[in-house]
Order: sequence, then C-alpha cells, then structure tokens
Amino acid sequence: MTISTFFSTASLSGAFSGILAYGIIQMDGVGKRPGWAWIFILEGLFTVVFGLTAFYTLPRSPAHARFLNEKEKEFVITQLKESGATGRDEETDAFSWREVKQAFLLPQVWMLAVIFFLDGVLVYGLAYFTPSIVAGLGYTNAHAQLFSVPPFAVAFVVTMIGAYISDRFSARGYVSMFAGVLATIGFAMYLGSKNLHVKYGSLFFSITGAYSAAPALSTWSANNAAPYTRRATAIAIGFIMTNSGGVLATWLLGTLSPAPLYKKATITLLIFSVLIVVITGMNVTYLSSQNKKKAAIRATTSRENEKPGLGDRSAWFVYNL
Repeated sequence: MTISTFFSTASLSGAFSGILAYGIIQMDGVGKRPGWAWIFILEGLFTVVFGLTAFYTLPRSPAHARFLNEKEKEFVITQLKESGATGRDEETDAFSWREVKQAFLLPQVWMLAVIFFLDGVLVYGLAYFTPSIVAGLGYTNAHAQLFSVPPFAVAFVVTMIGAYISDRFSARGYVSMFAGVLATIGFAMYLGSKNLHVKYGSLFFSITGAYSAAPALSTWSANNAAPYTRRATAIAIGFIMTNSGGVLATWLLGTLSPAPLYKKATITLLIFSVLIVVITGMNVTYLSSQNKKKAAIRATTSRENEKPGLGDRSAWFVYNL
C-alpha cells in the first residue's frame, strides 16, 4: 500500500495537472510568453524547488527519521527485518559487487525489466499526450486539459484498490496482468471505433491500466530479490527500463505517429499492452515453479543445512506471485 500510495500520486497529479494547466494557460500573453510556456516554467520551477528541499526533509533511513521517537524507530526497523526488506545484520546489508552481479542473473529481474519498459512507454505516452489526444477528439486546448482529468482520477482510485488486493492476497503478478488487460481494452477501443465518445471513454481503460500496473510491478520486483544490494539493483534496473520506455514514448507519439489520431502509436501501445499480460504470465509461471522446487527441498532438509548467503535463491525464500 505504501508504494502504491507513492505511485498513485502520479495518476492523481495527472488529474490535478489538467485543472492546473487550464488555469495557467489563461496567463497567455503575460510577460510576452504564450500560455503553454508558463505551464513549463511554473510547474518546472515548483518541481526543482521541492526536489531541493527533499535533501533536508527526507530521512535516509528510519533510524534517522526526526519525526519518529526511539520506540517507533525500533518498531519500524524490526518490521523491515522481519519482512525481509532489510537484512538481519549490517553485514548482510553491506554493499557487494557480487550481489549486484547476482541481480543481473535472476530471470525474474529480466522478465520484469521488459515489462517495466513496456509499461514505461504506456505511462509516459499517456502522461505527455493525453491533452493532445483529447484535443484531437474535437475539444479546444483549454477544455482538453479539463477533460483529461477524469481518466486520471479513476486511475487513482483503481490503483489504490489494486494495491489493497495485491497486499491482501500477495498477488502482484495477477494485479499487473489485470492492469495489462485494462490497457489492452482501452487501446483496442480507441483504435477500433470512430465514435469520439467511445474514443474518449477508452482513455479510462488505457490510463487506468498503465498507471495501476506501475506500483504492483515495483513492489513485485522488490519482493522477489534479496538481500538488500541485490534488491536495490533489481529496483534500479526496473526504473532504468521504465525511463527508457519514456524516451521511446516521446518519439512514438508525434514524430513517428502524427496527431490527431496517433494510429501507428496506438497499434504499438496495444501490442505492448498484450505483451505486458503475456510476459507477466510467464513470470508468474516461472516463480510458481521455483516455489514448488523450494517446497520440495524444505520437505527433505533443514534450514541449518542450507548454504548461507543464497538470498532469494534460498529454499526458505518464497517468491511472491
């Protein structure tokens, strides 16, 4: 839920940014600058200033959190150790190039890396171009900003519901597959219909699918890699691939596929959505088979006889599906 709350602010910001952009664009002509330029100036300035304050307000660990008392710090640290988020001792959590290498050798990391890339294209493409897509349906630029709000608001709600289900049933992969199905439905509707109302309605599926997948995938990646350095490397690979998808998105919608309908881009995003479902299913199948092998090992030996330092490859480490 914590990670989902963090990520869901992306869809929530997508909703509020439409309202904010509608207001800022009214500044057209102020300082002899067009309204769209003020959107970049003001939102960019706020982001930079807020980012700089994070160096002073964001603690580097629970032990350094000024807003927690000693008892609360001890409780949080204990919970992190028991959940496997951190190691039992400092030696286990110490940085190791060996663990970095081990992360690159995990099949689940690379399957998730591909999924992160695919979802990154979806998320960045929709985040940057939804107002343009809405404008292409016949709305003015100002109203296009307003009409881009509802799909992102729905995405926020669905993301939080998906997070609860994901946590409650330890079903990160299944929630990600459902998100991929939603995105597939959305892009198929947009591509297959000429009705403007249907095309607009398709955004509720595609945006919700793209954004609700992100927190489930990020948590899934963190859950299935250990110890600390191996997990951190797996998470880093995921974010690198997501941002790489964003690079493709900026070229895909506009340069490689012209407005207003972005037909080639929509076909590509539809294919990517299907691939998210397929590869996620492959990863669930792989992890499930590994869990069965681990269960067989646990039935024939004790933990004391197992080689130390295996991390997530330990028979007593159960992969999250």
